[in-house]
Amino acid sequence: MPSKELKNGLPAEVKLETSYLQNGETFRHSFEENGRVVYMNNSYYIRFEETHQEVSVPVTIKINPDGVVNVTRKGDQTMRLTFNSEGTTQTNYQSPAGIIQLKVVTEDLKVSYYDRPFSGRVYVDYTLHANQQKLGDYQIRLRFTT
Repeated sequence: MPSKELKNGLPAEVKLETSYLQNGETFRHSFEENGRVVYMNNSYYIRFEETHQEVSVPVTIKINPDGVVNVTRKGDQTMRLTFNSEGTTQTNYQSPAGIIQLKVVTEDLKVSYYDRPFSGRVYVDYTLHANQQKLGDYQIRLRFTT
């Protein structure tokens, strides 16, 4: 049972590493940010600002009780991805050229929690597809500690 403090929200140190392979080229990004972890409606929410080239993008990662993970990034374009080890999910991506429907195929999804201090890890490997074409292979490695 989450603590009362966690239900009110606790400050957290968030470390996020993303990598992706597109057209034979690998890209990596790493962020260390201060954020907040809240337990609400049986789900954990990790919220932080991803700072990249003097631009801050609000990010929310929701860990559902059934193990499904949602990632929302609200920058110039809002991106919502749902990772489900049980199958494929769909999302719409608002690009400057219009709305693109994306298929999200979760290859691997691991979520773990630790006590004292409360912390956790979310590891996701996935592929994105649009118009029956694979866009790339992606990885998310998130660690948070309150």
